[in-house]
Amino acid sequence: MKTLANAEDRAEIVERITLISPSNRRRWGTMTVGQMICHLSDAFRVALGDRAAKPVKNRYNGPPMKWLGLWLPLPWPHGVPTVPECDAKLGGTPPTDFERDKGNLLAVLERFTGQPHVIAHPFFGQMTEKEWMRWGYLHADHHLRQFSA
Repeated sequence: MKTLANAEDRAEIVERITLISPSNRRRWGTMTVGQMICHLSDAFRVALGDRAAKPVKNRYNGPPMKWLGLWLPLPWPHGVPTVPECDAKLGGTPPTDFERDKGNLLAVLERFTGQPHVIAHPFFGQMTEKEWMRWGYLHADHHLRQFSA
């Protein structure tokens, strides 16, 4: 299973981010490629505790959904809404300069993979380091696939 704890998997994600450009078109959803870059940055900042996000409480979150989301070998579904704090249209970081935003994403990704996480995930709740690294890979992969990267 791929994870950001694995150097090869992390290098794959970094390369895919490096190669993405404003000309990449979305395959699903409503975000622009610039909004997706900022969304990923915001999500990693939430995980690092740099950005606050209110917990999501509904009948789908909790340990069973966390296990399914992180360990079931299926792609994540399309159209699952994010928390407002990570949505560029609601309260997240709006895109500015694409290359600068991409550089910010690469920098926050580097920080994310290099320090422990004590913040609860807004949807999955408390997570171990192993779970955070798996989530980080899956979340980045999901959105990079959204833009064919």
